[in-house]
Amino acid sequence: MSGSSLTLPKESALPLRRTDRRQHARVKVVLLGRYMLRNMQEYPCQSIDFSPGGVALVAPVRGEIGERVVCYFEHIGRVEGTIARHTERGFALSIAATARKRDKLASQLTWLANRHELGLPEDRRHERITPVHKAVVLKLDEGIELPATLIDVSISGAGIALDKRPGIGAGLLVGSTPAKVVRHFQNGIAVEFLLQISPDKFDENIVL
Repeated sequence: MSGSSLTLPKESALPLRRTDRRQHARVKVVLLGRYMLRNMQEYPCQSIDFSPGGVALVAPVRGEIGERVVCYFEHIGRVEGTIARHTERGFALSIAATARKRDKLASQLTWLANRHELGLPEDRRHERITPVHKAVVLKLDEGIELPATLIDVSISGAGIALDKRPGIGAGLLVGSTPAKVVRHFQNGIAVEFLLQISPDKFDENIVL
């Protein structure tokens, strides 16, 4: 990930308590994210279950047992720790955090685990922002270009205002970001990105 948010910590900066791994209740939450290994390479990942003390990940590259890792998850943010064990689909991370950080993480996980019961619509499962740069050009598969205005953006899609609405299912580029139309609404469309935006690039200054 770009920027300073995912620099690897110094070895002495994150004391690990190895007894933490199973003393926290785990909840099954699926969150997309990215992680950085010791080799400074970044990879996409997805959580299987999560607790304030650890997280199991679906991950393409496992790293070494004991290796320090920095992750960034949607809704949760930055998480640091060490690889505790390998799994069939990735690895389990033992989270290194202060008591205050663990309390915050516990609150976030409680909300995420109960979000369906709170009545949150599925298409609002990702945080949405209003970008600074709202003007955008939609490029349809057949070569047509349409000027449009971004209403809001999440890591998985966007709401777009425009006069001529492409059909549902139509493929297009939102700026340079591949997407497809998933819904119509009055004076606009909702699109889903074919590849979700990396969380570290997701802020109000985003340019699609």
